[in-house]
Amino acid sequence: MELKVINTKGQDAGVIAVNEAVFARDYNEALIHQVVTAFLANARSGTRAQKERSEVAKSTRKPFKQKGTGRARAGMASSPLWRGGGRIFPNRPDENFSQKINRKMYRAALTSILSKLVCDERLVVADSMVVETPKTKGFVEILKNMSLANGTVLIVVDELSEDLFLASKNLRNVLVLEAHQVDPYSLLRCDKVVVSRLAVDKLQEQWV
Repeated sequence: MELKVINTKGQDAGVIAVNEAVFARDYNEALIHQVVTAFLANARSGTRAQKERSEVAKSTRKPFKQKGTGRARAGMASSPLWRGGGRIFPNRPDENFSQKINRKMYRAALTSILSKLVCDERLVVADSMVVETPKTKGFVEILKNMSLANGTVLIVVDELSEDLFLASKNLRNVLVLEAHQVDPYSLLRCDKVVVSRLAVDKLQEQWV
């Protein structure tokens, strides 16, 4: 299988042979959903804290007598049934949201996403993503030449240079990652994915 390659001026730079196991895999939507859900869950941290009935600042006195009022009996105002009472199953800061995903499942999901990007013509292979100066203006010109000025763009390189990092960090719609940092959520959320020629080789080494 071959993919078209373009340079930073948007001109044709030949083709590159790629492994069909990475860039021509069948699309498995159920697997991708499971892996992305687990990836986002594993990124969560337990930052919420709620109080149970023993921790609420309420009196333990019985609010009113047991019988004769016509109301339902109540033991104390900190009851979870009362407004301002404690929670029955409160959230805790040490709550664990992690989900386990097997290595083969994660690899299959990533290659399935890459194949879908190729099928939808959302993946662009660049000859290189080298910027001469760490200037955002020059980097924006490169994106315009490659018809990537509109929408969100993920750029995958084999090694992130300081010039490229400085030139792209002020652009809200551009995310630059090295090949070993690629994750399923970043691949899916961006409109276009640009992969350098050397990064393609690294991706194939990782996911074959």
